[in-house]
Amino acid sequence: MNRKQLNEHLPKVVDEIVKSVVELPQLQHLNRVYLPSRDEIVSAIERLRQLLFPGYFGKQGLTTANVPFRLGELVIELSDLLYEQVRCCLRYRDQLPGTNGDDEKCEACDHEAAKIVGAFFGRIPSIRALLADDVQAAFDGDPAAQSTDETIFCYPGLFAISVQRLAHEFYKMNVPLLPRIMTEHAHGLTGIDIHPGAKLGRRFFIDHGTGVVIGETTEIGNNVKVYQGVTLGALAPGFGQMLRGQKRHPTIEDDVTIYAGATILGGETVIGRGATIGGNVFITSSVPPLNQVSAEPPKLKYRDRRPKSMRLQEFVLDYQI
Repeated sequence: MNRKQLNEHLPKVVDEIVKSVVELPQLQHLNRVYLPSRDEIVSAIERLRQLLFPGYFGKQGLTTANVPFRLGELVIELSDLLYEQVRCCLRYRDQLPGTNGDDEKCEACDHEAAKIVGAFFGRIPSIRALLADDVQAAFDGDPAAQSTDETIFCYPGLFAISVQRLAHEFYKMNVPLLPRIMTEHAHGLTGIDIHPGAKLGRRFFIDHGTGVVIGETTEIGNNVKVYQGVTLGALAPGFGQMLRGQKRHPTIEDDVTIYAGATILGGETVIGRGATIGGNVFITSSVPPLNQVSAEPPKLKYRDRRPKSMRLQEFVLDYQI
């Protein structure tokens, strides 16, 4: 096929793709309400990070004298950005047109969006207090950390927790799409998947982090430490939408440590206060407080497959008197 033949073939290709779009409606979003912008939401996360940790990200040279001006700029930028995205999400929820100021229901969505964004900003100081504890827990729990600055700058677990704590506020206010877009952005960057619906206690620390999964109805207490590859999941995901709204994920009480590769499943599963969960265990039932759960260590068996003649050549007699 030469280039001319390719160009002649392209209309047929387009017709086939259009036919596929019509036949597979689950893969298209046409003639429907506007969707929120992932790019704008990611931009909001970057600005929110500057609001949570001023002086660490974004503009340098902040002082106690000029920080009110910078935070004021960020709040104004974020209020516009978040209002538009929350507004879009609420219109999506109600399947309303993207722009129709004459529609009474659209006006109601706009008022609700303003109320939600205002309530969200009101929660920022409390979120910062929680994150201060998380930062300290990361430093206290990792002897490799040289300072709390290092945990803020470098630790993927802290970033994932920060985004989740922000997204959780929108989740509690029943904003669709937005909170999940936020946590999936953090998931993509860190490999840590925390659903915005999960309830995280104070001083939560995820060490290393890659492969951690924390499901929607998980409840985590205070002073909990989790290592890489841990799954806090649902016991029967095969039932799918039938389980919506039910407690499907475990409860982790205070002062629990969960080592790498552990899998803990089920909404009725409770890991008691002060328990230690060893690596690579599979748990579907509750663990009493102050207990330790570990997998039986493997037994190493060596078998020399070389011929006997070769083994005898290396045999050295050792006589002792």
